Amino acid sequence: MSDHDLDDPRTDPRQVAAAAAAVLAERTGAERHDIALVLGSGWKPAADMLGEPDTEIDNTDVPGFAAAAVEGHSGTMRSIPLANGRRVLVYGTRTHYYEGRGVRAVVHAVRTAAAAGCSTIVLTNGCGGLRPEWAPGTPVLISDHINLTATSPLEGATFVDLTDVYTPRLRELAREIDPSLDEGVYVQFRGPHYETPAEVRMARVLGGDLVGMSTTLEAIAAREAGMDVLGISLVTNPAAGISPTPLDHQEVIEAGRAAAERCGALLARIVERI
Repeated sequence: MSDHDLDDPRTDPRQVAAAAAAVLAERTGAERHDIALVLGSGWKPAADMLGEPDTEIDNTDVPGFAAAAVEGHSGTMRSIPLANGRRVLVYGTRTHYYEGRGVRAVVHAVRTAAAAGCSTIVLTNGCGGLRPEWAPGTPVLISDHINLTATSPLEGATFVDLTDVYTPRLRELAREIDPSLDEGVYVQFRGPHYETPAEVRMARVLGGDLVGMSTTLEAIAAREAGMDVLGISLVTNPAAGISPTPLDHQEVIEAGRAAAERCGALLARIVERI
């Protein structure tokens, strides 16, 4: 058994995260990072505006990580020093539950960030919007979520309060920076197929405003680790049944490019002020 085999039930995922954090510290020369940022589909152009990284590391060089599996994601992680002396760890991709690598792999980046010293994580994603007023390219704060994956990153008798899983003061901070920001409930389906119109109607009945294939499991793991969580969705397309046209992943990437300036400025100012 490899020490980095997250699939093996005998592996302690926190030990793998600690090993990954040690590699980050060695490669960056930084004892700790303060804020982690996970880039979702369409967010890479925005994240490029955060600042110049002083270190860029291939995912495959870090224990427990794999190459990017989705177009529009980057298979590297970057370490960016800020003017205020803090340091941001930027993940260019995430592991999605639909990739079949298991829940531990999905939340490994979150646990690595916590092991590296991060007290705050910003989770971004590209998603389908259920409100017609949210045009493609609209960023929306996640106020809460509904996890429809039928799984959890928590193992055993681990009970974590998720009342404020998306930290209210961070949402308030984001709205101070951009008062036009709306917020909504994010619904995660397993994927990788898009939701059917009936499933979208179900999500709306349940109280959802956004639908996608990521984020909720990472947010749960972050709260378990004691991290503050800010979730931001980029509405890249109307959800199935709301739009008259078929869904296409290329639309997700294009919407990210179109919204890069607004989302990049928003990310940069939020990270500066956290």
